[in-house]
Amino acid sequence: MDFANFLIQLLNSLQYGLLLFMLAAGLTLIFGIMGVVNLAHGSFYMLGAYLAWFLVSQLGSLVLAIVLGTVIAVVFGWLLEWLLFRHFYHRDHLDQVLLTFGLIYIFEEVRSILWGDDVHSVQVPEMLNWSIPLTDNLSYPVYRLVMSGVCIALALGLYLLISRTRLGMKIRAGAFNREMTESLGINIRLIHAVVFALGVALAAIAGMIASPVSSVYPGMGSSVLIMCFVVVVIGGIGSVRGALVAALLVGLVDTFGKVLVPQIAGMAVYMLMAAVLLYKPEGLFKQ
Repeated sequence: MDFANFLIQLLNSLQYGLLLFMLAAGLTLIFGIMGVVNLAHGSFYMLGAYLAWFLVSQLGSLVLAIVLGTVIAVVFGWLLEWLLFRHFYHRDHLDQVLLTFGLIYIFEEVRSILWGDDVHSVQVPEMLNWSIPLTDNLSYPVYRLVMSGVCIALALGLYLLISRTRLGMKIRAGAFNREMTESLGINIRLIHAVVFALGVALAAIAGMIASPVSSVYPGMGSSVLIMCFVVVVIGGIGSVRGALVAALLVGLVDTFGKVLVPQIAGMAVYMLMAAVLLYKPEGLFKQ
């Protein structure tokens, strides 16, 4: 592998890892702070992709579609938490699994009714539809670099929100000791609603920014859900920092595995997870 090919694969792994982080961050926040096992998290990724396709067809702008789609995702997450999830915080994890597993089928049927079962594509914005030449024959799409930049910006914003703001302090306090937090006069139900809506929005944004480089198709959330759980397990349940490190590791192993050892590429990520759990059963970082 020459340097140009190596650089392309490195950028691809970075972009894939950051996209996985966007998904896994919401999942680990919901589970680590609220204690909810959310198997329907991949459906929020699918929701974002379909929203991008539909809103771009109506508005003609991917940027406007992402802004409006983010607002819709936040409202949808807030309503979903209020109507369903807040009643399952103190229930057994099996009840939560059954609820979210059922939601997967509901979301799929609603998606089929609203947008049909065809495969769709989203056009890359014209101003970003060009490539940076690396050699005479190889180039790298600018839009993929923009995707990575957006993910990095959102990761930095999430870090600042959790670690540097008053809201983040309340979120961390609620995750550490719910009863003590409530006794201090903090509305823990409101905190949980904010966290859930944030998790849904992160997954939907990941789906929206990924839609121009991948097809929008039925069941697309299921394929990313398993990888999200792998990232959460490797990084440590409830750790946003762990989710970032694990997502980048998974991106590197998956991308270079498909190039260098395609015969075992399908199991390389799971071998990484097994190796991490063998030496650190709690994951790379504790909550």
